[in-house]
Amino acid sequence: MEEALPLRDRLNLETARISWPELERYFASGKVIHVIAALDLVEVATTLAEDNTHKLQQWLQNQQVEQLRDEIAIDWANRHPDNLWAVVVAPWVLVQERLSA
Repeated sequence: MEEALPLRDRLNLETARISWPELERYFASGKVIHVIAALDLVEVATTLAEDNTHKLQQWLQNQQVEQLRDEIAIDWANRHPDNLWAVVVAPWVLVQERLSA
């Protein structure tokens, strides 16, 4: 039944909280993409999965989407935030730290 769902809906269902220790090995292999909190994580994942290079380039140029930087990884390793959300668009793991309400 899930296959009948649109891509965006399937990715939304696959989005989940993740801890830094779970992410660490993906970061070490260079597979973590950081998405700023102002963007919709599922929209970014859908854009990547659909290979919409024009939209993705805009986010990359504005540094709204980028490979997870060392400084952020160190911060997350020290803080262990509980509001990290992730979705996989193989081979990438897209991660976003959601702002507290």
